[in-house]
Amino acid sequence: MSSPSDDRLTPELASQFARIALSHVAREYPNKLDHVISGPEDVRGPRDLHPIFFGSFDWHSCVHGYWLLASLLRLEPGIPEADAIRALFDDAFTRKKVAAEVAYLARPSARGFERPYGWGWLLKLQAELLAHDAPWAATHRPLANAFAQRFRDFLPVAANPIRTGVHSSTAFALALASDYACAVNDGDLLALFEAKAHDWYAADRHAQAWEPSGDDFLSATLVTAVCLRRVLPAHSFQDWFADYLPHAAEARPASLFTPATVTDRTDGKIVHLDGLNLSRAWCWREIAAALPADDPARPVIEEAARDHLAASLPHVAGDYMGEHWLASFALLALTAG
Repeated sequence: MSSPSDDRLTPELASQFARIALSHVAREYPNKLDHVISGPEDVRGPRDLHPIFFGSFDWHSCVHGYWLLASLLRLEPGIPEADAIRALFDDAFTRKKVAAEVAYLARPSARGFERPYGWGWLLKLQAELLAHDAPWAATHRPLANAFAQRFRDFLPVAANPIRTGVHSSTAFALALASDYACAVNDGDLLALFEAKAHDWYAADRHAQAWEPSGDDFLSATLVTAVCLRRVLPAHSFQDWFADYLPHAAEARPASLFTPATVTDRTDGKIVHLDGLNLSRAWCWREIAAALPADDPARPVIEEAARDHLAASLPHVAGDYMGEHWLASFALLALTAG
């Protein structure tokens, strides 16, 4: 795809992203299912199992593909793809299809389905749907309620965080789900997220940033900061961050300030590193926006965000291994802060 003239969302870039997402959210194959087969009756195809989120190679990518489209429709309503997005959503968000997605969760083998990454993205999608003058959020609400309940059931028994740079990251899921709790004004759910984030991460100091691993698409170090930015008062976050990355003004640890190199964008794991660059840009911008204007780390962090975005934004489209998901992370970065 063409390189942007700046590092913020433009109508032209929004249109490109919309075309990408429209090309894959209803593309059933290839498909990587998160599906436990308990017997012959469970051997079913993606569209039969998930009548809404059957595309985009996997369930969670389809969910955030819909989030991407909904966000673009709100941010740039004049794009040429707007009517196609509305038609897609009118067809997807029906009571029957939502009920089928909810029913899938009732399977005994689906207790851990998409935990926690897909849970966070589903709630992030609902938060975005609520911003639209359309029936989509109301129709989709039972599925959002089901995933919110999963967080309520899981977090009290989750004694330890999962500190990874991939789908199992608990910090990333809590950050996304916190946006939903705020959007629906669910104080009890937000308090649960805040308490768990505080228990898991508030004592973190002097992060060593042993990253990236070879298939990271999240920064385990930075997404922890984004999670705490959601749940701590501004001054408390600033104090915590000063101890967490005390040498940020000197661009250290260097690994966090250096974009990852992607050697093969046709490899589904290696191309994760494009996602790492984009998600780091998002994290750095979220962090910078939470720091005082005169904080010496802030310009260094803002430059790091620009460098990471420039490294991977031109590669959002190309091979399907990246194309089915990268634009969502690009939009997070382009609109952060």
